[in-house]
Amino acid sequence: MRFSRLRLNGFKSFVDPADLIISDGLTGVVGPNGCGKSNLLEALRWVMGETRPTAMRGGGMEDVIFAGTASRPARNFAEVSLLIDNSERLAPAGFNDEDTIEITRRITRDAGSAYKAAGNDVRARDVQMLFADASTGAHSPALVRQGQIAALISAKPSARRRILEEAAGISGLYQRRHEAELKLNGADQNLLRLDDVLESLAAQLSSLARQAKAAARYRIIGTDLRLAEGQLLLRRWREAQEASIVAGADLKERAVAAAQAEGAAARAATARTDVETALPALREEEAVAAAVAQRLGHEKDALAAEEARATAAIKTLTARIEQIERDLEREATLNADAKETLAALNVEEQELQKADRGHGAKLATAADAARSAAENLAAREAGLTEQTEDAARLSARHQAADRLIEDATRRLTKARAEAEGAKAGQSEAAGALVQSATDCAAAQTSETEATAIAARAEAALLGAEDARAETQSRESDARAAYSEAEGEANALRAEVAALARLVERDTKEGGQVLDLLQVDPGFELALGAALADDLRAPAVGADARSGWAMLPGYDTDQSLPAGVVPLTGHVQAPDVLERRLAQVGLVERQQGPVLQPSLLPGQRLVSQEGDLWRWDGLRAAAEDAPSAAALRLQQLNRLVELKRDLEEVAARAQGAGQAHELLSRRLIELTEADKAARAARRTADQMVTDAHRRLARAEADQNLADGKREAATLSLTRFEEDATAASTALVSAQTAARELGDLAAARATVEDVRTAVEAAR
Repeated sequence: MRFSRLRLNGFKSFVDPADLIISDGLTGVVGPNGCGKSNLLEALRWVMGETRPTAMRGGGMEDVIFAGTASRPARNFAEVSLLIDNSERLAPAGFNDEDTIEITRRITRDAGSAYKAAGNDVRARDVQMLFADASTGAHSPALVRQGQIAALISAKPSARRRILEEAAGISGLYQRRHEAELKLNGADQNLLRLDDVLESLAAQLSSLARQAKAAARYRIIGTDLRLAEGQLLLRRWREAQEASIVAGADLKERAVAAAQAEGAAARAATARTDVETALPALREEEAVAAAVAQRLGHEKDALAAEEARATAAIKTLTARIEQIERDLEREATLNADAKETLAALNVEEQELQKADRGHGAKLATAADAARSAAENLAAREAGLTEQTEDAARLSARHQAADRLIEDATRRLTKARAEAEGAKAGQSEAAGALVQSATDCAAAQTSETEATAIAARAEAALLGAEDARAETQSRESDARAAYSEAEGEANALRAEVAALARLVERDTKEGGQVLDLLQVDPGFELALGAALADDLRAPAVGADARSGWAMLPGYDTDQSLPAGVVPLTGHVQAPDVLERRLAQVGLVERQQGPVLQPSLLPGQRLVSQEGDLWRWDGLRAAAEDAPSAAALRLQQLNRLVELKRDLEEVAARAQGAGQAHELLSRRLIELTEADKAARAARRTADQMVTDAHRRLARAEADQNLADGKREAATLSLTRFEEDATAASTALVSAQTAARELGDLAAARATVEDVRTAVEAAR
């Protein structure tokens, strides 16, 4: 199996589509650490059906999707395509319709993986078996990972056996054998389950047979049962008929008895009427008896409660008697102590009576003198009290008048000062109102200008964003075109280099006429079939022992058969080959066998496909392996074609690179312009915000100044009214103070009376 190209898109670090051309002679990829070499190997394993996330160095299979960087967003899918050369048609039957097989695996976030082969959806198992048949796959030892060499050296014999089996190309057979064994095991399990099912069905069949016998017996018994039920019903009908006759006779007897019962009922009704007539008196007596019984019950309950209370009272009184006895003992002790105290007091009273003899007359005289002095003192104290009260009332009036005067003066001063302050505040508020109106007008103008600037900045920003988006799209397309052209150019360079090395390696040291030929594309196989390895001989002189020497033409003309085109028309060869090429004709494949008998000695016919018919009867079919000369001619022509294609692709890549560079520079300029436009937009928005803020502040200041002016006007009016009222109150207080008596004289009179009272005491 030969891989020719690996394409990655969004796989790990390959965020942009990238192609790896796997040409002949490519044995490895060299690069610094972190350049993605391991990612290429993991991409090969992943597209060949790897199902273990750990083999991809991730925690989950979705970790192979590009996760994004600071400057690139994450991708939503990853895709890897592997192009396989199937020109030899060695692939399995389901994949063997084309010369190339493209295996694609695509994983989408939250959707899983999907496989395609040659454009058709296939299973992962199909892809794994395709590579297993070719002795490769995701777990092939040919895919050497880091540390795997040491693991292979120290591997167990079973692991080495797996490597040898894969090298021998039988790993696919082992996988198919494993699948066949799994299917056989599944078939064995199915057969076991089938035996179980058959056993259960046999058990069900025997059960159904028993049920069928029971059903047949049931039908027989049912028939007998219906016959017995009919006979029973007939017997019951006859019994019922006989019972009906007996019941008729009994009915007549019962009718007579019913008539007699009706008479008895009438008599009972009459008796009931009599009883109902006497019933009210009895009910009244019953009610009275019930009332008496209820009253007696209440009395009984009351007596029970009284008995309980009496019992509780007895207990309480008993306790109190005990307490009283204890109190009597304590009182007896106290009484003895009181008697002793009373005897001592009697003795003291007798002594006081002895000392009080002869003081009665003196006490009566002193009492009369004290009585007259007390009356005089009371009269003077009454006068003092009256004078003191009059003086206090006068002092209170004077103090009240002084307070009224002080309050009126203070109110008048305060009202005048506040009125002056209100006038100043009114003037200040009027000036602030004018200033705020000016500021408000300026703020409105500033807001209008800032809004216009913001609109222009918005338009400029939209234009810059549109231009940047368009340029970015064009730059992305140009980058993709440049990447594609550069990838194609690199692939062509690699192929040209490999083919040049191959051609150079195949060049003989002494030269060969093969290197001097120029063959039209498509006729390499014809020339190779005609001359084969003779083209590897060099062109030599007449004295050389081996090689192509120059000879004169034939003496007689040996023309080719009629209708045969000489091969020289498609070949530019040196003169030394002219004698040989003149005898080579180009025919269709079906004409060769027909024209071969008419060939002259030395002549030969070839087809464009590489068939050969020689004059001596030799034939060589094109299905045989082509000669090395034909392969080299094809390689030379391919090399020339590749060089021509490389020049075109290189020119296209150069043009795409220049266009990409121009667009990149233009994108940088537009990015800077976009940044500048965004900055201008932010500045304009800030200006609009500041203007709005200034306008709102100016309007608030204007409203505040207007409110202050109105408040100052109202305050001025109120303070002027307060000043007028305070002035009127001051005049009234001064008049009342002048009308009051002399407070100093009243206080002097009070002092004289107090002195006399003190002297009298």
